[in-house]
Amino acid sequence: MNRDEITRIFRDPPVLETPRLTLRRMLKRDSIDMFEYACSSDVTEYLLWEPHQSESYTYKYLCYLQSRYRAGDFYDWAIVWRNTDKMIGTCGFTRFHWEHNAAEIGYVLNPGFWGYGIAPEAVRAVMYFGFRNLNLHRIEARYMVENIRSRRVMEKVGMQFEGIARDSMFVKGKYVTIGTCAILKQDYVQLYGGGDSGTGINRR
Repeated sequence: MNRDEITRIFRDPPVLETPRLTLRRMLKRDSIDMFEYACSSDVTEYLLWEPHQSESYTYKYLCYLQSRYRAGDFYDWAIVWRNTDKMIGTCGFTRFHWEHNAAEIGYVLNPGFWGYGIAPEAVRAVMYFGFRNLNLHRIEARYMVENIRSRRVMEKVGMQFEGIARDSMFVKGKYVTIGTCAILKQDYVQLYGGGDSGTGINRR
């Protein structure tokens, strides 16, 4: 799938549903829920961005994202806990490698929901969409090597560890070593099959 097709799709991202979650576009009304976790240094410790300083900042950020959606160049979903309709994180593609038919996936989750298998559930939904609907050949994820929790998510969804790049990024005043895990389409089909069975994912 080429850049123009993916741009068209993400101007109005499809809703993905799992047994416990709804993945949909982020909305301005999510600002309170997003700020709840985005203000936490524990959440952002291994991320590229600093904690949000105010709910107003988060609201302005979500307003900005609406223009990115309209342009079709933002590929992230809100993770919504279906029982309460609360936004509890985000998951989506951080970038596409167009010429290689590959993408990188990223995620962040409210710490109040850590330890319940929610991040892997959301990542599986995005992987399913990437392989099934975007016909990707490869999906990878990167993490700062100290972030063992994130690597466990990658391994739980079937990604394989591929190695590290020492001091390959300069983040928040220091060099950090980055690990990479990835899954190929044939690996995904072997793990989950070619259809919806075993994934618990619906698309609408």
